[in-house]
This record gives sequence, structure tokens and C-alpha cells, in this order.
Amino acid sequence: MNILITGGCGFLGARLARTLLQQGSLSLAGAAPRAINRITLADRVAPPEDLRADPRIASAEGDLLELIASGQGLPADTDLVFHLAAAVSGECEADFDLGMRSNLEATQVLLQACRALGSKPVLVFSSSVAVFGDSPEQPLPPVITDTTLPTPQNSYGIQKFIGEQLVADCTRKGFVRGRSVRLMTVSVRPGRPNAAASSFLSGMLREPLAGQRATCPVPPDTAVALSSPGNTVAGLIRAATASDGEWGARTAVNLPALTITVREMAQALERVAGPAATALIAWQPDAQIAKIVTSWPSRIQATRAKGLGLEADASFEAIIRAYAQENPDAVKLEVRG
Repeated sequence: MNILITGGCGFLGARLARTLLQQGSLSLAGAAPRAINRITLADRVAPPEDLRADPRIASAEGDLLELIASGQGLPADTDLVFHLAAAVSGECEADFDLGMRSNLEATQVLLQACRALGSKPVLVFSSSVAVFGDSPEQPLPPVITDTTLPTPQNSYGIQKFIGEQLVADCTRKGFVRGRSVRLMTVSVRPGRPNAAASSFLSGMLREPLAGQRATCPVPPDTAVALSSPGNTVAGLIRAATASDGEWGARTAVNLPALTITVREMAQALERVAGPAATALIAWQPDAQIAKIVTSWPSRIQATRAKGLGLEADASFEAIIRAYAQENPDAVKLEVRG
């Protein structure tokens, strides 16, 4: 089996690639398991060193639109595509053209390239909970279900929702076997902050654990929907392995989420690393970030995802401890327990 991961050298794409390599095989769309022969990582940067060392990894380095135009972005024998490449929420609000090119045009061109293959590959599209947005004219319901109407309130959410519809229509037409999954905010992300409006939901934990100051730009009682990196990757892989009957409708699936307030996140951090960690968090309101983040839903009833065997993370404290265990070089404070 040959797999393409767009955005494959980013944090989530690289973790997905490592997980697939460790598995060694995959039951694509409910079929019998097949060995994974090659994973092509398409990204603007080179793969991490550990992935480069694996002979099953191939790299396509450059802009995704240009890679597809040149024939490098989608190998002809591709069986499965994970489309993760995207400009993030804050970038899309700051630069409309960037978001339209990276999130809409790239998705459309990738789907056309999949159609041209003629082999109907499975395509897993990483959408977002940002397709739901709260507004005075049409408030969000207290709990988002699988039938809640998407009402995005920012460019990123709108672009992701359009992408879902493109995937659905290409599936209806028989060009791909599309599965769109709506990801929650992933925390705790390792590495450096990015331009996502939700970046602080990792930074307010990651930076204090490294002995550095961090900022929380929303009120302490702000509730958010989160998923750990491991749970997020599990959701992406399950979308690829589900049979057509298991997947069901062509519409996107909401992945399970852990609902928690940012105050409770800080409290979990203190249980893990003590008051020295939470003392490094500065509660500094940012109206622009708060407007985006608080427009997203915080409570998700993921019935279809649960039918696929997926569950939300059990606790945020466990997520922090897993991050500390997986990234020991990035943790400078003593981890309790």
C-alpha cells in the first residue's frame, strides 16, 4: 500500500507517519490488511531525521499546488491520501488570499488529481470544529451533534466547510472514497507556537513545563473542546480503515472531544508540575483571539465517531503527563507523581 500525507512533515503529519510505520500494515476501507510499502510526505520542509532514515518514507518538498502540477505531489500508485496541509485559523484571518490558496484551492486541485488517477483512492480530509460558529443571529446549541448545521464565523472555518463539501461531491461522483473528519484543538502540541488562534491551548502548558512564561488570552472560565495528539491520530487512521458501511453518510464526522475550561487546564498543570508552573502563566486578555475561540463549540456529542470505536481522552492531566513523557528534553520543571 502506498500512502500520501500532505503536510506530512508537520507535527501531526509526522506523528501520523510514525504511527503508520510502527503498525506496518493497514486495513484500508475495511479490506484485508496490506503492508505499507511507501509513505510520501508532501510538505514545504524536509522530513524529520528519524523519518528520513526509514526506507519506506519518500519526500516531496515544496508548495503543494506546485508539487501536484509537476506530478510529484500525488504518486500514480497512491492508495490512500491524508490531506492535512492547511493554513491555520489566525493566518487565514490575517491573510485572506493565503487561506483561500492553501485551504481551498489546494484541496480542489488535490481532488482533481485524485480523480485523474482513475483508481478511486481513499481520501481522509482533516476538517475542523471551526466549521461551527456562534453568532447572535444563529446561536450554537449547547451541544454539537452529528446533525448540527455548520455555521462558520471565520475564514478558516468557511474554507474547511467548503472543503468538506468538495470531498462529499467527489465521493458522490465516484472520484474518491472521501472521509472528512472534524478535528478538535490538539493539545499539547510540542515544538514552537504557530499562528492558530488556539495555539495558546498548548503554549500555556508547553512553555511553563519548559520553565518559560506563557500567555492565556481568554477568560479562565472559557470552555474548549480538546483532543490529545494520540487520540487525534487514532481518529484519522480509523477514518481510513472504516468500511463504506461503517462510515455511512458522506458528511463529515465530529471526532470525540474532552470538554474543559482553561482554568481547569491550569489546575491540571499545577497537579503535574506544581505552582511554579502555573506562576508562569500570564492571564492577558486578547479580544481578537477570544472572539475566534469562544465562537467555537466546546461540547461535542460524537455519536458516529463512538460507533467507530473512538472515545474522548479520559483526562487532561493524563494528556499533560503523556506530553512530558514523550518530550523529556522539552520539560525543565519537575513532574510530580
